[in-house]
Amino acid sequence: MPIASDRRIAGNSATGVLKILALVFMFIDHAGKMCFPGIFELRLIGRIAFPLYCWCMVVGACHTRSMPKYLLRIALIGLASQPLYMVALNHTWNQPNIFLTLAIALCGLWGLREKRFLSHIWAPVLALAAAELTGCDYGWRGVMLTLLLYGARKSTAGIATTMIAFCLYWGSTSSGVNDLFGLSFVPLLRSEVGSVFSPWFKVQSFAILALPLMLLPMKKSLKMPRWLGYALYPAHLAALIAMEAAMGKTIHTEHLLNAWNAFIALF
Repeated sequence: MPIASDRRIAGNSATGVLKILALVFMFIDHAGKMCFPGIFELRLIGRIAFPLYCWCMVVGACHTRSMPKYLLRIALIGLASQPLYMVALNHTWNQPNIFLTLAIALCGLWGLREKRFLSHIWAPVLALAAAELTGCDYGWRGVMLTLLLYGARKSTAGIATTMIAFCLYWGSTSSGVNDLFGLSFVPLLRSEVGSVFSPWFKVQSFAILALPLMLLPMKKSLKMPRWLGYALYPAHLAALIAMEAAMGKTIHTEHLLNAWNAFIALF
């Protein structure tokens, strides 16, 4: 059982609500990629999802009674969701879903929390290395964001500072955004104050929109069964496949079939 001091969370700990919001934003992101590729704004809205999942992971790691069981649940739902993920988003087996990123990050958090045999030093390093070696979604940056949020979890100022700094860094490595919903920002970005605003008009910088949701106190009125909270992720992938089929889009099953054939060939 986690010690009492580890349970102190300065931000929003209503993870039931946050998981649903994260799922909605993720569905918007995936729908924008597969069904409405011409509406770039959908992908920007989707940037909100991942930081919310990271924050929910931090809260969960602080409150779980059994870190091994928590990690096992994350790993199993990721493994079970991978076939749907491959079909829904036209990915191969070598392109794992977000739950691998979360599982790797949780391993790093486990080491930070336990501090056994200097695990608070080597566990995060190994987690970052594993993120790169496995090619997980968001890579080492996704794992690093989770680790940093865990370190800042007891201070609202710390959470805000972490998110602002990380989103500015993350945005610096992504493409720029010149207009939204037909409104051009080029005149503003080329003005004398453009250098102040331009770092925020980057694709990944829009992840900062998750910060108010992470900090805003919410009542824990929504209590989902644990199984439902995990089932929502594969359910949204199934819904995305159904939407693609309804729109006459190609349903990409070839990667799943190739992975299955490769697995059968082992025997």
